[in-house]
Amino acid sequence: MTHALSFVWNPHEGIDLGFFLLRYYSLMWVVAFGLGWFVMKKIFEREGESMEKLDKLFIYTIVATMIGARLGHVIFYQPELFREDFLNVFLPFRTTPKFEFTGFAGLASHGAAIAIILTIFYYSKKIIKRPVLWMLDRIVIPVTSGGIFIRIGNFINSEILGSETTADLPTAVKFIRGEDFPSKADAMKLTQTNDYNKAYDMIQHDPRFSETLAAIPYRHPAQLYEAFCYIFVFAIIYYMYWKTDSRKQHGLIFGVFLVLLWTVRFVVEFVKQSQGGFEGENPILLTGQWLSIPFILAGFYLIFTAKKRTETL
Repeated sequence: MTHALSFVWNPHEGIDLGFFLLRYYSLMWVVAFGLGWFVMKKIFEREGESMEKLDKLFIYTIVATMIGARLGHVIFYQPELFREDFLNVFLPFRTTPKFEFTGFAGLASHGAAIAIILTIFYYSKKIIKRPVLWMLDRIVIPVTSGGIFIRIGNFINSEILGSETTADLPTAVKFIRGEDFPSKADAMKLTQTNDYNKAYDMIQHDPRFSETLAAIPYRHPAQLYEAFCYIFVFAIIYYMYWKTDSRKQHGLIFGVFLVLLWTVRFVVEFVKQSQGGFEGENPILLTGQWLSIPFILAGFYLIFTAKKRTETL
């Protein structure tokens, strides 16, 4: 018996404005950075820092996130791209086997995290002139809120799919557009139409393609699992900063963030489809889990040593 909550997921990619397709995924990035700026603005006001410094932080963080996330994906999951299609590492299109616009697909949160941390080292020393851990304790609050919307964007985009499950699972989702088959080309060929959106809609609703629809597996919505858990991570560190003296123990909030967020990532990977990387066949852990462990260990270290870095003023 199929539960009412399990469903077929087949959204269009965005809002067609005629001259431009406003992608829902891109909107989630805008929401993530916009909300992050608003949260950090409140923090800077409390700390007596100028909006000029916040504007620089905003620009640096956007650049670090995009470059770090892209390089992280290529280095950890697709290193052969440096050799096979070098331009695709940095530009939103592939050149092999044919030229095709891809958007900035293939982004890794581990790479973004490393890039943001490195950027904060520079920003702390050269711009705001505060201790690095003081800055990291604060930047992780908007980073976590942004992570919620990025994962929702991944769900909308039918990417970073969960592992296969059954329709009996209340949260099971059938991602029509997220599977290798039918790809856009496959869907159009199968339905004899030159509009891939129409093709996917036909596969979902037209009885002639019921077998194709039935062959698409139900999966865990791993993206939503992560987004939901990130809400609690955000609530905890937000409360620590605004309602306790944790902000005076440099590295404490950052440490809690590292432990909680990357533990969520580690656990959710158990119901996530492998994205490849260096894990090999029949791995004990997925690449994303191996990459999460150092962040978790660093977090525990910062938590246990935070009292040594307590502000005395």
